[in-house]
This record gives sequence, structure tokens and C-alpha cells, in this order.
Amino acid sequence: MRVIFMGTPEFAVPALMGISGAGFELVAVYSREPARSGRRGLEIKKSPVHAAADALGVPVATPRSLRDEEMRNAFRAVAADVAVVAAYGLILPVPILEAPRLGCLNLHASLLPRWRGAAPIQRAIMAGDKETGVDVMRMEAGLDTGPVGLREVIAIRPEDTAGDLTRRLSAVAATLAVRALEALEAGRLEFREQAAAGACYARKIDKSEAEIDWTQPNETVRNQIHGLSPAPGASSSVTIGNREETIKFLRAEVSSGDGRPGTLLSDDMRIACGSGAIRIVAGQRAGRTAMSGAELMRGAKLAPGATFSPTSARPPVP
Repeated sequence: MRVIFMGTPEFAVPALMGISGAGFELVAVYSREPARSGRRGLEIKKSPVHAAADALGVPVATPRSLRDEEMRNAFRAVAADVAVVAAYGLILPVPILEAPRLGCLNLHASLLPRWRGAAPIQRAIMAGDKETGVDVMRMEAGLDTGPVGLREVIAIRPEDTAGDLTRRLSAVAATLAVRALEALEAGRLEFREQAAAGACYARKIDKSEAEIDWTQPNETVRNQIHGLSPAPGASSSVTIGNREETIKFLRAEVSSGDGRPGTLLSDDMRIACGSGAIRIVAGQRAGRTAMSGAELMRGAKLAPGATFSPTSARPPVP
């Protein structure tokens, strides 16, 4: 089959490489346009999918939109049998969805209808979900509402950050992409409508969600830290020397301990929460590399009793 691949971030690269390695004819790759980078914004950086497609020798298109007629005609002119979409980042209007002979398949990193939308991996961790997976969905006009043809479920481990889970799910997506195309080519890919109940929307992560509320239970705080790691990173401020400094937390584990929420309890960087405590496994000060909680405490000269904000107004637990 003639395949168009549409994707942008690192998550989508294994699927692109898997499709190429399985012998399907990649006739075009669509990705988001290169972004300006560097201190002065003078460098142009291609997306991970764009760079991978260049290495494969596949032509790449980077339109800002697929809504104008010129772009639609160019898409149709490729005469693809199917398009495979993985975290592309642009809305596909109906004329684009209808252009390939066998439609468009989306590799979505959740168990639909749960977590439709832009940030399903982060939202699943932050909500404390115990499992997630990848669905191969036939795309339609609605947001992630199309019928599902293939699914693989994996457990969300307590130690999984969004970065960890993204890497695991990208490997799953690559395997499912090849399986789906082989089944589609053989006429064996059957789709089922999504369940009517349980739909929820995984809105894009906003930086305003980064500040930690230490009055929450320890598992909730741990899930926030892991769901926002590595970016934008859950954070909290503390006095270091004579000034306030914001520390980004990257990994944590639930622990025991009592105290006013936000209070540093021990030299291994346990911090009190609304119930229980968390131990910081990895964190990062501004402008510095990530390090263990113990290393961070030593470097910042933090001692038990220091308080991260915002803090609860209630008195410490005796």
C-alpha cells in the first residue's frame, strides 16, 4: 500500500521507522514546520519525525494548515491508500480525512473513549490511572471519536513519569501500526464503535498546573510530579540563602511522615503532604542539571524544617 505518515514528536518516530521497515511504500511524510531555536532564534530545528523522514529519503511536507485548497490538492495528488497519524499536531479537515482510499488511521495513546485530546499520557498519570495503552482508530470529523480497530493495554507503574510512559507507548504504537496496515491490506481490520460511557478530554498541559499543592495526599502529589515530568515539570519554591528559588521535581515516591504540608522532613528529601509524605528521587534547580533529592539538598544547603510553598494554614500534625 501507498502510505502517508503524519507525525511530529519523538513519540511518532518508532511508528514511522516500523512502517518503513515492514516494506510499505512511504510516499510522503507530513510534520509540523521547523521551529526556531537557539538563544537568538536564528537556528531552524526540524521535528524528530522530519529528521527521521529525511534519513529515510521520504519527501516531507510541513504546511502550517491543511485547510486551504492548494494543500488539499497536493495531499490528494499523492494518491495514498491510507494515512497513518501519530501526534501530528494539526487538525485534519474532512477533505483530508476522505482523500486516502482507505481513510486515515490514528495511533492514539489512551484507551478510548478515556482521554481524548492532546495530552492523554500526562492526564492518565495525573489522574492516577492504573493502565493505559494505544488504540488504532479510524479518524472522523469528531475529536478522537472514531471506531477502534486494534488496542494494546499496558500497566502504568508507580515509578512511571510521562517521559517513561511515552517511550513505552511509542514502542507499542510502532508494533500496532504495522499490524494495522497488514490487516487493512488483507481486508481483516475490523472496527468497533467506542463505548458511549467514560469519555473524557485530555486538555493540553498548561504551565499554571506546575505549582504543587502540598495539602493534597501524597499519591496525588507524586502523580502530579510524574505526569508533568520531564516538561513542564511540577515545581515549588523554597528559601535558599536569602532568596526564594523554584525547584522542579522530576521523580518521587510515596512515603510516610507527618508535618505541616510542604515541610522538609528528612535528609533524604521527604516532604510532608496533606496525608503522608513523598520522597524526592530527582529534582532540578534553575540552570542546573537534574540530581537526586539528597544531592539537591546538599547543594542548596537545605535542612529538615525548611518549608516549600504554598503551605497549608492548618497546624502541623503532632
